Amino acid sequence: MRILSGIQPSGKLHIGNYFGMMKPAIELQEQGEAFLFIADYHALTSVRDADSLRQMTMDVALDFLAAGLDPDKTAFYRQSDVPEVQELAWILSVITPMGLLERCHSYKDKTAKGLAATHGLFAYPVLMAADILSVQSTVVPVGRDQKQHVEVTRDIATKFNHQYAEVFTIPKPSIRDSVAVVPGIDGQKMSKSYDNTLEIFGAPGPLKKRVMKVVTDCKELEDPKDPTTCNVFALYNLFATDEEAVDLAMRYRAGNFGYGTAKKELLSKINEHFAPMREKRGELEKNMDFVEEVLRKGAKKARAETQKTLHAARKAVGLE
Repeated sequence: MRILSGIQPSGKLHIGNYFGMMKPAIELQEQGEAFLFIADYHALTSVRDADSLRQMTMDVALDFLAAGLDPDKTAFYRQSDVPEVQELAWILSVITPMGLLERCHSYKDKTAKGLAATHGLFAYPVLMAADILSVQSTVVPVGRDQKQHVEVTRDIATKFNHQYAEVFTIPKPSIRDSVAVVPGIDGQKMSKSYDNTLEIFGAPGPLKKRVMKVVTDCKELEDPKDPTTCNVFALYNLFATDEEAVDLAMRYRAGNFGYGTAKKELLSKINEHFAPMREKRGELEKNMDFVEEVLRKGAKKARAETQKTLHAARKAVGLE
């Protein structure tokens, strides 16, 4: 099994990223041959400051290595360090039907949120297809809201294989359903777009302020409370053992238990969970040469696979 995942360096990684993508991706490195890339080309659709892009790219690298990614088990690389993907994206683009891209909800969603309606944003699924197909991945872990991108990739690969030659492996999506939607401090899905995140490696002071702002209902201290509808409990439950979750739920329902206390317990759980990773990240920051070497080696492995794929694609269409 060959697994490919990618993440954009478009802001500080948060708890939603961790449980939705980071943790599952790190766990998958034990189950097959793993490729994980930092999608800096994709980030150009929304990030317009060069220094910010460079910094956020390295932040993502530090975050994943601190969270447990093993570069001996996962080829970890910057998308921009594998230029063959761009040529492959063009080859795929000339056979991709406009109607297929026009049906993609991601473009509509992002332009509705204010992103510029650029060609890059519109053609995003083709570049994603090139990312996936370039290393001949068999499995692509995605959230349910991203399943369409893998379906588009499958359609493009099938069309190419039928029209030219059997060059591409047809990948399958692996839907991450094990973790429910992680709520942000306002109760919506945690997202940088909504500015409602709790950063994994945020400074203690700002993190505490954010946790204390998590939206709750207006019940009084003495009132019984429903843990199943509480954002604080939903976040606590991500970190707690079954016994701890049951205990907190009982205190909610018994009354005479305030949301402020629940938020303090949530903050304690967050700090306890991420403390070892924060310590490791601090150590990695002192050795950025090592981080660069990890990305260089990952890119070398990815390029070896991508060059074989590109050669086969070029030969199939008549460029070689």
